Amino acid sequence: MTGTITHDPPPAAGGRQSGPLIVTEDPDLLDDLLRLCAAAGAMPEVHHSLPVRPPSTPPPLLTATTSSTSPTSLSPSATAWPTGWEAAPLVLVGDDAARRVRGAVRRRGVVLVGRDQDDSGVWQRAVEIGADHVLMLPDGEQWLVDRIADVAEGVGRPALTVGVIGGRGGAGASTLACALAVTSAREGLRSLLVDADPMGGGLDVLLGGETADGLRWPAFAASRGRVGGGALEESLPELHSLRVLSWDRGDCVAVPPQAVRAVLAAARRRGGTVVVDLPRRIDDGVAEVLAQLDVGILVVPAELRAVAAAGRVAAAVGMVLRDLRVVVRGPYASGLDDREVARLLGLPLAGEVPVESGLLRATESRRPPGTPSRGPLARFCREFWERALAESEARGGGAL
Repeated sequence: MTGTITHDPPPAAGGRQSGPLIVTEDPDLLDDLLRLCAAAGAMPEVHHSLPVRPPSTPPPLLTATTSSTSPTSLSPSATAWPTGWEAAPLVLVGDDAARRVRGAVRRRGVVLVGRDQDDSGVWQRAVEIGADHVLMLPDGEQWLVDRIADVAEGVGRPALTVGVIGGRGGAGASTLACALAVTSAREGLRSLLVDADPMGGGLDVLLGGETADGLRWPAFAASRGRVGGGALEESLPELHSLRVLSWDRGDCVAVPPQAVRAVLAAARRRGGTVVVDLPRRIDDGVAEVLAQLDVGILVVPAELRAVAAAGRVAAAVGMVLRDLRVVVRGPYASGLDDREVARLLGLPLAGEVPVESGLLRATESRRPPGTPSRGPLARFCREFWERALAESEARGGGAL
């Protein structure tokens, strides 16, 4: 299948989401921040110092405008009302303005932005204003565009993103990935299943939807910058109440790492859960996926050769992904159990994938893995989500 992905347009002035607050009087830094806001589809509010709303009338708001002669300029808006320091969803404080906002009310979502990589004093200034992050341009531009895009789309916490990878070929990673996504959707969560293995045959086939309308990975190969989360979700096939991003059956198309990063960032911004089926070969594109995962699951059959192969996979994945856990699949070779496999790999044990009779027949009859809601595989997936979501809430990370 061929096609193109559309990007969400910038929000209209009327009824738009609140944009970020920018506090700086450095013209070069302001130009950079306005450019990044434009790339993220957000309209910022700009002040030179801490904004203070008079008791009766609002101050004029500076908004970004563009023209053929001036790429970025500031003009007062008569209809816009500033959100103020406390109400803005994101505050970007230029390093030049840190002293002027030192007395502001402490709040979350403050980013101190500068350019001098060698300025050790920036950390002290960040502490003084209660900043959550210190960002240096141009290195942190992509991170900042993603954060501003979250504001532009009005999303809350990002999706809890789980990657599944086999310790060896035939370990059952794709089956588990599908079952996790199907179970998540059945529980009423916004769910996206991503096939990151172009040589795997396509997860849409495993779900019985290879002819379903919607875009596949090749359509995103030319994506640059930010991909709109809403546009991404609407463009993908919907199977079993979840969205699926898979591969088509045409010629193999290389999707560059920057496109992979943009697509996964858009998927995470929609919230809910994202499940990624990973290949065992780690290239630049897969590394981009690993960098956005919250949790990785390594599926390992309980046999010595599989454990040895899984050790090599774990070493490669662990260079990028910090939270990697092992799931063991029986039957067990002599002298092995799930705890022993986890000990040999030096990874925390996430559980044992249960044997489900009739799974192969169900797949051949176009029923996706995990479809029997009371089956052992669905029960394993449900319990996994309960634990993972609870952990995510506890640490304030990706959640619903």
